[in-house]
Amino acid sequence: MIKKRKAECLQETDERRQTRRDENDSHQPSAKDHACCMTTETGYTTAPAKQNRGPTSSHTSSSASSRPSSTSRKSTARPKTTQPSCWPSAFQNLSRTHRALNLVYTFCCTRKHFATTFEGIKSAVEAQTGGRPLTVEDVAKIKVLIPRAVRFETVDAGVVDVMSVPEARANKLRQYWDDWEVEGMGRDPDDEAQQEGGRKDEVLLFEFVDGDLRRERSNGTTDQKMWEEELSLPVYDSKHMLNLIEKRNKKFSDAIDAFLTRCQEEGVDPVAKLEIEKDMYLPVSGSSGTNTPAAAKLPPQIPKERKSIAEIIAEIQEQEWYTGQIVPNGHRIFDAQQPVYGELRFQLSQNVVNALYNTKGITQLYSHQAEAINNLHDGHDVIVSTSTSSGKSLIYQIPMLCELEKDPQSRGMYIFPTKALAQDQRRNMQELMQYMDGLEYTMIETFDGDTPMQQRNSIRDEARIIFTNPDMLHITILPQESSWRTFLKNLKFVVVDELHVYNGLFGSHVAFIMRRLRRVCASLGNHNVRFVSCSATVANPEEHMKTIFGVDKVKLTDIDGSPSGRKEFLCWNTPYKDPGDPSSGRDNSMVETARLFCQVILRGARVIAFCRVRKQCEILLNTIRDQFHALDRSNVSKFVMGYRGGYSPQDRRQIEREMFEGKLLGIVATSALELGVDIGSLDAVITHGFPYSISNFRQQSGRAGRRNKDSLSILVGDRYPTDQHYMRNPHELFTKPNCELQVDLENELVLEGHLQCAAFEMPIHPEKDAEYFGHQLAHLAPSRLMRDSMGFYHCHERFRPQPARCVQIRDVEQQHYAVIDTTNNRNAVIEEIEDRRVSFSLYEGGIFLHQGHPYMVKELNTDRRFARVVRVQVDWTTSQRDYTDVDPIETEAIRRINGTSNCRAFFGSIKIHTVVYGYFKIDKRRRILDAVVLDHPPIDILSKGMWLDVPKQALEILASHNLNAAAAIHAAEHAVMSLLPTYVISSPGDVRTECKAGLKEFKGFPSKLPDKGYEDRLPRPRRQRPARLTFYDAKGGAAGSGISSKAFEFVDSLLCRAVARIESCACNTPRGCVECVCDEQCPELSVVTSKAGAGVVLKTLLGMEIDVDALPWGEGQMGTRAQKHFGSSAVDGGEGRELPAGLETIIEAVEIRGKPGGVKVYE
Repeated sequence: MIKKRKAECLQETDERRQTRRDENDSHQPSAKDHACCMTTETGYTTAPAKQNRGPTSSHTSSSASSRPSSTSRKSTARPKTTQPSCWPSAFQNLSRTHRALNLVYTFCCTRKHFATTFEGIKSAVEAQTGGRPLTVEDVAKIKVLIPRAVRFETVDAGVVDVMSVPEARANKLRQYWDDWEVEGMGRDPDDEAQQEGGRKDEVLLFEFVDGDLRRERSNGTTDQKMWEEELSLPVYDSKHMLNLIEKRNKKFSDAIDAFLTRCQEEGVDPVAKLEIEKDMYLPVSGSSGTNTPAAAKLPPQIPKERKSIAEIIAEIQEQEWYTGQIVPNGHRIFDAQQPVYGELRFQLSQNVVNALYNTKGITQLYSHQAEAINNLHDGHDVIVSTSTSSGKSLIYQIPMLCELEKDPQSRGMYIFPTKALAQDQRRNMQELMQYMDGLEYTMIETFDGDTPMQQRNSIRDEARIIFTNPDMLHITILPQESSWRTFLKNLKFVVVDELHVYNGLFGSHVAFIMRRLRRVCASLGNHNVRFVSCSATVANPEEHMKTIFGVDKVKLTDIDGSPSGRKEFLCWNTPYKDPGDPSSGRDNSMVETARLFCQVILRGARVIAFCRVRKQCEILLNTIRDQFHALDRSNVSKFVMGYRGGYSPQDRRQIEREMFEGKLLGIVATSALELGVDIGSLDAVITHGFPYSISNFRQQSGRAGRRNKDSLSILVGDRYPTDQHYMRNPHELFTKPNCELQVDLENELVLEGHLQCAAFEMPIHPEKDAEYFGHQLAHLAPSRLMRDSMGFYHCHERFRPQPARCVQIRDVEQQHYAVIDTTNNRNAVIEEIEDRRVSFSLYEGGIFLHQGHPYMVKELNTDRRFARVVRVQVDWTTSQRDYTDVDPIETEAIRRINGTSNCRAFFGSIKIHTVVYGYFKIDKRRRILDAVVLDHPPIDILSKGMWLDVPKQALEILASHNLNAAAAIHAAEHAVMSLLPTYVISSPGDVRTECKAGLKEFKGFPSKLPDKGYEDRLPRPRRQRPARLTFYDAKGGAAGSGISSKAFEFVDSLLCRAVARIESCACNTPRGCVECVCDEQCPELSVVTSKAGAGVVLKTLLGMEIDVDALPWGEGQMGTRAQKHFGSSAVDGGEGRELPAGLETIIEAVEIRGKPGGVKVYE
């Protein structure tokens, strides 16, 4: 196979050999050339000088000291340029070798299933250099000069075999994997017994990593055939191919000039210097690590006492791969804060004092702790809004201990949003109880969905403190109030931790649950329950607590008296593949995050990395292992674990325990660890990609420095618009105000569900119970509940026998699939996956990641709800190919827009139709290795929503300026959704839209401008979408949540405000920013957006005048520029240009049929 590929590469390069020889001939020095050997100043196009380190405070270290060899690129002087003929002969020969490598590698890349191993391309390169042998040392010398542009390392031969699977064997893939498993690949790679049988086969892999080839689309064939050819046998743009070759050659020549100039300045022999430095880049066997400069600069062992954060940052900046990633003004320092203590206005018992000292070493309370406890003692309800790790839990632990001392029958209910938090706080309280004489055996238990049924009655009757969540209070405790009466009569404190979580629709549900709890307690004679809440720093904590609990006597404590160490924040932008060349696209942010993670850990710091979604968490874990391997520190990988939803509760508790006990050095997590689970002292937080909101970022950053030492927080910018906005404006991360929390108590759909639950718990009297359910109760009770002869109202029959189960308070799936690891007949369940995730995570032949390890899905059984997987060792992952269509199916109401416009807004039933139709195999450079078709049944969900059909006039204006219609519609939807909380109480994610993705909204472009009318002969996309803005309720099922219905009432104002928002935004980015048309919550990361296009759509809907001449022009519809932009930006999230118009998916919308029985019309 390899010989055949080499022959093909040689055949394709024949046409270029004469050109190369002509170039070499042209380099023969003439008299004039010799005169030119006198050095001259010229521009330098390789890695930029490291001038911008980003620190904005005098506390930060200055530029790192100059480094030796090729990494000393800080000099601002331009390198001197010499003719190649004046280079030392060793460098002339090395340049010829590089040219040959470049040529052969580039043409080999056009072969989809050809892995460029050193042995596989060696003879072809030697043929290009006239027979001069190609050695490993030659390639190492090339890497010395362009270290970021070349990958040259040993890899497992099995990985290369997979990359080289020919097309003819695609239909035998299942058997291929079966054979591979039998041969040993299916065994656990961590099994030491496997290593004893001998070292694995390894090969040398060579790659250029500074740019990828772009595909060229064929001009004939049917749509189906074109689609299949694109996936299986892509044709590459020959012009771009030659440009890429020449660009690399130029870059290497510049690198030689720069190297020779440095050697001249340092007074050293360049040949000798190159010979010495190449040893650092010689690849070695995977079993003995990789000899790299990065490894050489690391401590030989992980230090027990780490250096200061400032020193760690300085050392990282000295790494050869650092090229100014810290953005300007992106290094912030916050000085340490000394503790401020307070005094209680009452005396604690000696038991409580002893318990605090023996468990936590506490002899004094911080000022905020003392203030809040004093307020509770005075009978107030309390909200505490201070920083992470400020000791908030003592505020509700101490009063409960005091109550139990006075009355052992006292009860406490501690409510947490997650089971992990509840378990963590239960352990803390039990520890305190052990030092309380007479209370050592007090039952303190969790009461959640994992509590065994046989234990629930004893916990209900005997426990003095239960740790639970809103779901159990809603579904179990309140509906069974007759069994819980003893507990509820003696209830002294209700603690709701992490109050900021209860926002939007979820917050509305919890607010009514708390009112139901207060109502039941009051009916039992208990009017003195005190409520305690703790929250992250938010804009309106006091108001929010009053809304959630329906109470007025609330005291706010928000002055933090706890100490904190010095904190350093870095905004770290992923560099371009070719530094200084934005057209090359940004490099892999996962690799950048993994590098930082490893560098910090190996310097003795304990680290947590946060990812946005589960799959990113697993990919980052895998990448971290690769980095440790490259640094010859593979043994450290076992001290890093993942933590996310899907792992079993037992696994998660074990990970929490091992991190708390210091057995782990790092964790890679999703937002599951944003909330305050105590996992011990952390020194650094690394956030991969902007985490949806400013509050999320601040919550995550607060996890570091929990023990008063200096700490580090790094935000690694990905290539997407939202990330790049904060990389350009890092000050907003620290100066933007927190969003106000909002809870809607007027939402009748939510209120009715809880009225049915409350009426089931005990009959409702409209006049008396208006205190809990508001003025709407008077008209809802007669129409929604059942009245008895005494005037009381009871639960309606349609909600019986368990009304609480008819009211879902979270958007959570109840059923799961088991993922069974069958490696070596292990047959163990390693994860449970929710129904809604299965189609995207488990498909036969796909790679499923667990703790960063790849497993291949061998079987998916939908009847019995399980998937069988086997552990494999591969160098690629899979990504599902899917689309989601959001379509209205029935109109219930129509509202004319703006009075003067001919356009209308519609409300009614919405169908969300999701199809997973295949998957891509993707390597670590995000290149598609293969595409596989799947036949999965679609997933259909019904909801309620509103929609607005885009007028034909708007589409014509967009087309006239080559502005992309899909990008315009998507941006307009974002602009409207960003304003929903202004008119309708909601939180991000409560309302969703159909977000556009680059790979799904565009067809490609021919490499040359075709004749007029060519676009009419091209096949249209198979998936066509109506030109429509659609918004639907993400929760509430087919009946919706009521939020989009309220938005429908304010559609005029929403559209007008959206236009004003776009026009007032000062950004000059064609795709907009988070202040106008980019949404931090967008699942497609706001890649397909157009700020100008959104203005056209919204103004046309409002009947406003549009200045067509002032509109920007999109890229040429069919030109080479459009193709270039499509390849580098439309899919990958590039920056800075308008998306081109072309063969998008957008077509004119057709009006949806009305609901049988009539449609409401609002003029």
